[in-house]
Amino acid sequence: MTTLPDRPNTALLVIDVQNGVVAGAHNRDGVIGNINTLIGKARAEDVPVIWVQHSDDEGLERGSGNWQYVPELVRHDAEPLVHKRYGDSFEDTELEALLAGRGVGRVVVTGAQTDMCIRSTLHGALVRGYDVTLVGDAHTTEDLTAYGAPSPEQVIAHTNLYWSDQKAPGRRGGTVDTADVSFTRAEAG
Repeated sequence: MTTLPDRPNTALLVIDVQNGVVAGAHNRDGVIGNINTLIGKARAEDVPVIWVQHSDDEGLERGSGNWQYVPELVRHDAEPLVHKRYGDSFEDTELEALLAGRGVGRVVVTGAQTDMCIRSTLHGALVRGYDVTLVGDAHTTEDLTAYGAPSPEQVIAHTNLYWSDQKAPGRRGGTVDTADVSFTRAEAG
């Protein structure tokens, strides 16, 4: 259903599951476990796994311990690593070129933080013509209630709810749990 012609493939995006991003994240270990399950499934089905890694000057300096991916997730050398400095994983990165080169018209999104880089990437992908599936139990965020935000559970639940029926002409979003993810084009999940 993607609006990107001749791009029938799906890719798994693993966004910003870095030490400094998920150190205090809601259900950190459960989310990382679900992402590991999805990585294993994608690899077994020869689906591209693309890693995205954020850097900035406010605690995620490139090369620092906080910037590193969590040790529980292991990237294979052949799997692309996209470096970004903005919330949207497509913005000023080579992500679009990597996906185009692999014939990808649908992305399955996992990672952190729900209310920042995950939401930005979901919308960035949809407006660029991709079908976009959010894995509802494979993204997380930190507690920002001190700044007036809802609890992490509410942020995650609301994001899952509003993304479950996203659509635009010729493309769609959707939310599924890890157990229901399909990397085939025949299924939306």
